[in-house]
Amino acid sequence: MTHFYRCRTLLITGLLGIFFAQPTLSAEPPALAPEVQAFVSEVASRHHLNPEEIGQILAQAENLEELIRSKFQRSAEATWPWYRYRKNFLSSKRVQNGLKFWNSRAALFEQAEKEFGIAQEVLAAIVGVETNYGKRPGKIRVLDSLYTQAFHYPERKKFGRTQLEDFLVLAIKEKLDPLDVKGSYAGAMGQPQFIPSSYRHYAVDLDGDGRRDLWNSDADVIGSVANYFARHRWQTGAPVATTATGITEDHSALITLENTKPKPPTVRISELKEAKIQITDDLSDDLLASLIQLSASKNDNEYWVGLHNFYVITRYNHSNLYAMAVYQLSQEILALRQAQQKK
Repeated sequence: MTHFYRCRTLLITGLLGIFFAQPTLSAEPPALAPEVQAFVSEVASRHHLNPEEIGQILAQAENLEELIRSKFQRSAEATWPWYRYRKNFLSSKRVQNGLKFWNSRAALFEQAEKEFGIAQEVLAAIVGVETNYGKRPGKIRVLDSLYTQAFHYPERKKFGRTQLEDFLVLAIKEKLDPLDVKGSYAGAMGQPQFIPSSYRHYAVDLDGDGRRDLWNSDADVIGSVANYFARHRWQTGAPVATTATGITEDHSALITLENTKPKPPTVRISELKEAKIQITDDLSDDLLASLIQLSASKNDNEYWVGLHNFYVITRYNHSNLYAMAVYQLSQEILALRQAQQKK
């Protein structure tokens, strides 16, 4: 009899547990702010997605305003002089890592160059500057970064909402876990640090496995960077930049400062020559260029002539410092590779 009552008690307890647990399984997601709920409805409508699924995702986003704001305010591109920036991104170790990355994936680099027309050394340098060849892909949840920019950082509201929308569409349609994807404070992802809009529009499936993977597929990483440059009108075989001397105060109207927003080149090489500026390489007079001033040290400047392909590099990251670091790293990797091949 004791056994019967014990069993009946356990059965009743179990049924009560199921009864009271059930509402938790079907509980409504936390209420979203009206602004966020309106965003959910718009995104769902534009892309024919389930608004409940989007709402469930955004309900789990965190506001990281203090962290994200401080990261943007202290960004290297906005605050560092060239000599500090160069030292950080052009270390001998990064050059060696670049050569290893290139050599170990030589067939993929050749395939990408053949298909898209982009110099292999530039493709290698991009991944080097972005994540040091996958070693530093970022530790911040992309969802949190973009949610913060979209709804808690007014200066970056437009960017944040555009990229958050693209991230949600990307995650749902390509089956990425939106609660797990990590990247930079700006919301860039993978080895080449594509923001969501770039991932959606420029990433390619070069290895042909049916998905675009910028974390684990070297083929997709290299091919996607190549496609990005091709789509931004990289000129195959054309020069990128060269040094210039003879610049004086009289040339101030021609100079682009290192921390200013890059603009398409508008000055012809012939005009620079007429202004008595000496250009290191023999460039065609009709090429368009920008005369860029970089801080060689605390007291000295150096000057570079940036051409069309230099401007294309700034489409990846809107910074003259960034483009110059990519270009110089590409040249150092290439020089090291050529030296090894001669042995």
